[in-house]
Amino acid sequence: MRWALVKVSLAVTAMVVVAFAVPLGLVIREMARDRAFSNAEREAAAVAPALSITTDREQLERVVASAGSDAGMAVHIPAPGDRSGGATDIGRQRATDEDIAAVRRMGRASTTEVGGGSTLLQPVALSSGEIAVVEVYVPESEVTNGVGTAWAVLAAVGAALIVGSVAVADRLGVRMVQPARRLVEGAHELGEGRLGARVPVEGPDELRRAAVAFNSMADQVVQLLANERELAADLSHRLRTPLTVLRLNAASLGDGPAAEQTRAAVEQLEREVDTIIRTARDAKPQTAVAGPGAGCDAAEVVRERMGFWSALAEDEGRKWRVAGADRPVRIPVARTDLAASLDALLGNVFRHTAEGTAFAVDLHN
Repeated sequence: MRWALVKVSLAVTAMVVVAFAVPLGLVIREMARDRAFSNAEREAAAVAPALSITTDREQLERVVASAGSDAGMAVHIPAPGDRSGGATDIGRQRATDEDIAAVRRMGRASTTEVGGGSTLLQPVALSSGEIAVVEVYVPESEVTNGVGTAWAVLAAVGAALIVGSVAVADRLGVRMVQPARRLVEGAHELGEGRLGARVPVEGPDELRRAAVAFNSMADQVVQLLANERELAADLSHRLRTPLTVLRLNAASLGDGPAAEQTRAAVEQLEREVDTIIRTARDAKPQTAVAGPGAGCDAAEVVRERMGFWSALAEDEGRKWRVAGADRPVRIPVARTDLAASLDALLGNVFRHTAEGTAFAVDLHN
């Protein structure tokens, strides 16, 4: 997506730059040409007043020398009564006799191409009624003066616009692609069992809504798994104590095939319950680190479980005591996990020690 945006921006900006820069470059070239010929017309107009007053060669040479630029001006004066060509030429002639005669005959200015540039032929009426022609040479360098620089500036501006648009498109692409990439990574982590995976809510509105939905889904998955584990652990706790009583009763049945089968069945049932407890404990989801309010009061759990096991202890004549559970003790362990561990320990006491054996539960902070 990022490179697609960059390519689209590059193509659009390049087309816009070409659409504006090419016509503007042609206009600049035409303006430079018009400027050069306007200067030539002003030079020719500066000689016209002198031609209308006199046709003296020396005076006209001084006028041409003062008005002409780099020997680029010439004056062609016909002889009286001769309209086919110039009888007096002042300055260097570059235009052909045919072009000069055509301008004199038509009576209007004209331009013609010559070697190295162009010439402006301007007709001027003399006091004698004849038509003189003022020739001003415009070199090609004057026609294209400043055009190359202007084109270079246009090219630089166009390149800057293209680079800027590509940079902006790249930043926009990163802003769109990065949240999508994080969303994909979060989905992979969640699929691999890391239930603490969450994605930041950032980027465009669509991706922000997708991130919110993903985080909500992950929270629901964690909650469902926690409920399932809690249900399995609670069921295991409920089964363990009756099984302990059942095992003790089975032990008092004496000998015989029926008694042995009963004890074997009780042991198998205990193993199954232990398997359920281990499975529920091992299936703990990989969630995020618990916050300050997570965990449980260990003292409360100890008092609750000892109240449950005390009845069986009295039946077997066991003395027991609890120490350190008279004040709250917060620990970062789930209540169900602590209760399951305590039940497992107390169950081992009743299972593997003789009746009447005393035991104690001490809670140290």
